[in-house]
Amino acid sequence: MTTREPAPEHEPADDGRAALEAALAGRGASELFPCDPALADTAAFCAAYGFALEDSANTIIVVGKGAEPVYAACVVLATHRLDVNHAVKGRFGRRSSFASPDETRALTGHEIGGVTVFGLPAGVPVWIDAAVMDRKRIVLGGGTRSWKVLAPPAILLTLDGAEVVEGLANPAPSPGADPAGDPAVEPVEPTTG
Repeated sequence: MTTREPAPEHEPADDGRAALEAALAGRGASELFPCDPALADTAAFCAAYGFALEDSANTIIVVGKGAEPVYAACVVLATHRLDVNHAVKGRFGRRSSFASPDETRALTGHEIGGVTVFGLPAGVPVWIDAAVMDRKRIVLGGGTRSWKVLAPPAILLTLDGAEVVEGLANPAPSPGADPAGDPAVEPVEPTTG
């Protein structure tokens, strides 16, 4: 694992770095990339640091509703929309939705805008949209808004409970397309990390 030295104007004040390094240990090649917390949201990060949206993989926590809610972490490219009403519901076998920011923080301990699959509690499945695995390198959240992880997508397969899921997400419509689109497919929120 390598770490880029942050520019003085956005040197991370938090130190989620130690926890992130521990969670990445033994998982193969990766690079920690420091970022200005004000630019951690996907679109802003990509624009500011020159990364392509198609290489940005967001971690989105979803919840299967019921007396005992169940959670999963979904990894989806920023250019795709997570199919909560079909793919996620089908996997849970019950009504499903995006976890709220409060639920996401409580489950992961991560900041919104930096949520990552690294360091999740034991037993939380990680569902990876198949399109993520087609990229050469992906950008993932780092647990805080100050860090990103650059790595080949194969790093995701080193996680307990990781599974590649065909059709977990669908390509987002191009700008200017019919905004009504498919009501069963919800847009990926760019602040999830």
